[in-house]
Amino acid sequence: MNELSMAWKNLWRNKRRTIITVASIFFGVVLSTVMSSLQDGTYSNMIKMSVKLSSGYIQVQHPKFHEKKSINTIFSPTDTFISSIEEVKTVKTITKRLESFALFSSEANTRGGAVIGIEPSKDKETSNIQHWVSEGTFLEKGDTGILLTKNTAKNLKVGVKDTVVLISQGYHGVSAAAKYPVKGIITFSTPQMNNLGAFVDLKLAQQFFSAEDKISSIMIMVDDYNSVPSTVQQIKDLSDNQYNVLDWKEINPEIVQFIESDKSGGLVMIGVLYIVIGFGIFGTIIMMVAERKRELGVMISIGMQRMRLYTILFYETILIGIIGVVAGFLVSVPVIFLFRKNPIKLPPELAETYAQYGFEPYFFFGTTPSVFMNQIFIVFLITLMISLYPILKVRKLKITEALRS
Repeated sequence: MNELSMAWKNLWRNKRRTIITVASIFFGVVLSTVMSSLQDGTYSNMIKMSVKLSSGYIQVQHPKFHEKKSINTIFSPTDTFISSIEEVKTVKTITKRLESFALFSSEANTRGGAVIGIEPSKDKETSNIQHWVSEGTFLEKGDTGILLTKNTAKNLKVGVKDTVVLISQGYHGVSAAAKYPVKGIITFSTPQMNNLGAFVDLKLAQQFFSAEDKISSIMIMVDDYNSVPSTVQQIKDLSDNQYNVLDWKEINPEIVQFIESDKSGGLVMIGVLYIVIGFGIFGTIIMMVAERKRELGVMISIGMQRMRLYTILFYETILIGIIGVVAGFLVSVPVIFLFRKNPIKLPPELAETYAQYGFEPYFFFGTTPSVFMNQIFIVFLITLMISLYPILKVRKLKITEALRS
């Protein structure tokens, strides 16, 4: 404890030197935390936008539907089960869907595509498909018209109020054929989504596929993608293993692959930042030891054991690290929470590029606990490694040279 007290007093004998060293650690923590938060927020928003349009964060399906994607692997959930999902604390919205494939035809033009039955009122809260209607109007409950995606309508050479014939196979081999008026055209920002097919009212889809009261999936949205694993487990418990409960990673492996590949580039950038931080801290420690070379020589010459001096120098570096890390944490937390509530708006040119890909034109920040804890741990670990430098210098210190310095 005596060595710790001496180390603390030594720090403040030269306040400027201590403040410079603490500042290098402080800015290291703040910069690395803000960068990691920006990366986490970007991924969170990317996932949110992607799953809204397609799968939801979680889906409940027939045990064989994910593998076969067949109209024969659909199910009829009870009202009690759906109500129990809605009561899960982390669940924000849910909607039912019936999805299969059909051949679209208009005069001499044909094209294959998906037919997705949705609940219009609930989909407005869950997927926001209504915002992508470029012509015509969005569906209402009980509608007998359909919404075609842009490329589907283009290939069929049809527009709003034209008629499209759908031919498919219904539930358990029943023939499915009908004609429907086009109520609207949907233009998604993602080119692949524009080849999707058609959206129809859920009841109309059930009627077309002769699948009364049956659905292919329950699409579930949660408040935060970090709560998905715990929510999946709760829904699995509620389903009693009767249904397949999948998270967005299992439904959209391509998004996971993209994020993982992008993370690799992000890790390189953060790695470079850590190197800069490390050399910044190392430089200040070198300066501190160089300035105190004569002082260290005097202390050894008057009888202080080198081991005790090692301990004091180690404590000094660790105390500087703790002060810098704690200060960085206390500043970065409110800053990041402020940016999370008030995302940074992008410049007009960059905002336009973001909008073309369906992303909101903002820099988003994440507040996952690992964003803070990982940076604090890594920066403190760098400081701990650098703390060996003063010990090595004292070990090799020649008293006569130190006294003459």
